[in-house]
Amino acid sequence: MRFSTVAVTAFAVAPAVVSAAGSLGFALGTKEADGKCKTTSDYEADFDAISAASGAKMVRGYAAHDCDFAKNALPAAKKKGFKVMLGIWPDVEESFNNDLDAIKAVADTYTDQIYAVTVGSETLYRGNFTGEELKEKISQVKDELPDGIKVGTADSWNKYADGTADAIIGTADIILINAFAFWQGASKANATHVYLDDMYQAVTHIEKVAGGHDKIPEIWNGETGWPTAVGTDYDEAEGGLENAEAFFKNGFCSLLDWGFNAFYFEAFDEPWKPASIGDNGKAADETTWGAFTADRKAKFSLKC
Repeated sequence: MRFSTVAVTAFAVAPAVVSAAGSLGFALGTKEADGKCKTTSDYEADFDAISAASGAKMVRGYAAHDCDFAKNALPAAKKKGFKVMLGIWPDVEESFNNDLDAIKAVADTYTDQIYAVTVGSETLYRGNFTGEELKEKISQVKDELPDGIKVGTADSWNKYADGTADAIIGTADIILINAFAFWQGASKANATHVYLDDMYQAVTHIEKVAGGHDKIPEIWNGETGWPTAVGTDYDEAEGGLENAEAFFKNGFCSLLDWGFNAFYFEAFDEPWKPASIGDNGKAADETTWGAFTADRKAKFSLKC
């Protein structure tokens, strides 16, 4: 059984649940293992690996200008039949303008490949903006991009559940909810329940604020995942290949089964990222969160 009794009950009553399986996507970095910016051919290789191992045809980025992500990834997406969710990093004015300009430069040429644009990634969680300030940024981007491109944001599940993000509901065309059972210290046995309950809390609050299921924006799980390196623990959450595979199958695939679209964080290991130590004295870097190794080999079965 993929679900705990509590999780089944929670999602069974959630009006947002649909019968068809959701779409699978992967968060995608802009650099190769050695830290060099990816080229269009690198993205083509990324897309080939993702499609072959999982069947997915969707990726999301975080900053369209970083390493010329939009410029280099979109031609590869067109060639390989992928959709891309582009990102704008609004925390400082320079990155906001650079990312927006990078998207505007390619928006008309690659309209069919741009699935949506997210303004910010956990910017409410970090406290960089209030809900009203983020709403203004989303509105500005919507005004400056061609009609038909969905614009929204991505943030932590609790910022939706506690009302911090209420101001953007009604303005955002698409909402990405990040939910990491790992960073809540969930054990392998409890991870699926924690993950699904986080999503349930966020979705039901959004629906309440919107005024009903028929008025909510498009919703995705924007990020979730599990590190595969042994020793990258957080409370009862233990890193390791076996635990990552169990979470993917029992948690992530379960959400897709319930009809929610979801991005796995992340596609490929990123060994170029700096090593770091968390408050608990354990490794806390993001070098081994990939579903694939840095050389594009799937670590476990990625078919739900």
